[in-house]
Amino acid sequence: MTNVPGGSPSRRPRNLTVDLGLLLTAVIWGINFSVVKIVLQHLEPLGFNALRFPFAALAVLVLLRVSGRPVFPPRSEWQRVAVLALAAHVFFQIFFVFGIDLTLTGNAALLLSTSPVWVLTLAAALGRERFSFAILCGAVTTVAGMTVLVTGGDQEVGGAGLGDLLVLGAAVSWAAFTVFGRRITKRRGALEVTAWTLWAGLPVIVVAGIPDLLRVDWGAVSAGIWLATAYTGVFGIAIAYLLWSRGVRTIGQSRTAVYQNLVPVIALATAWLWLSETPTAQQLIGAAIILSGVALARGLPRPRRRTPARP
Repeated sequence: MTNVPGGSPSRRPRNLTVDLGLLLTAVIWGINFSVVKIVLQHLEPLGFNALRFPFAALAVLVLLRVSGRPVFPPRSEWQRVAVLALAAHVFFQIFFVFGIDLTLTGNAALLLSTSPVWVLTLAAALGRERFSFAILCGAVTTVAGMTVLVTGGDQEVGGAGLGDLLVLGAAVSWAAFTVFGRRITKRRGALEVTAWTLWAGLPVIVVAGIPDLLRVDWGAVSAGIWLATAYTGVFGIAIAYLLWSRGVRTIGQSRTAVYQNLVPVIALATAWLWLSETPTAQQLIGAAIILSGVALARGLPRPRRRTPARP
């Protein structure tokens, strides 16, 4: 990209592509919600993870090879990559698949929507990003919209059971990855960090899923289940994580995190189109509030930040 004095003209096209990438991520994850639910009717959670992660690992390897980027991280980044792998892949994925298997979809959507709040709180506590009134209002608005959206469904949001707590753990794990992964992503690139952390978490996830895989009746696993598993690996993990990391690197962790609240809106629309589940008026109001929150947090000027002396 050509450098332009002042930086504004060159920055806008880049930010537009980042926003479009984050919207695509929301679409992928919104659809992924229903796909995971369907696959978990045929496979156990850990076995499902063990099958889809190799698809994701292969996808990012191909992307790295095609782009000519380094396949392995430098030795100085190994420890950081390992920690991020635990947060973004091992803990998040295990919490997510067990949580969504044990709780209502509405409960899971609401609890995952708290990730921007954890991102804001953690980033501010570490001094990595200033609180902005626009960002704060956007996050609060989207959480309020999520509450309206979820409680407007046919299933009531219940008390905190094991599944609810696991999904909340997934939300916190994702927030930690978002905050702590930003600096290495800026240094090394979104694709590299996505690939390295995924590969670092892959052995743990595959080994954990072997007992479940040994009990699978492979003759009963249809081609559709294999395609769904591949989708959740290639798109739900590899492509979506890449676009997410690129957003964190470019527009900041707080504004990127707000886009996650679009996921339940898209999940609701997917269920409407695929499963003929007509949304209620309350759910549509909740969706409108969420979209307003995203526009508020992303649309106003970004607060000026001091450049850190060293990551």
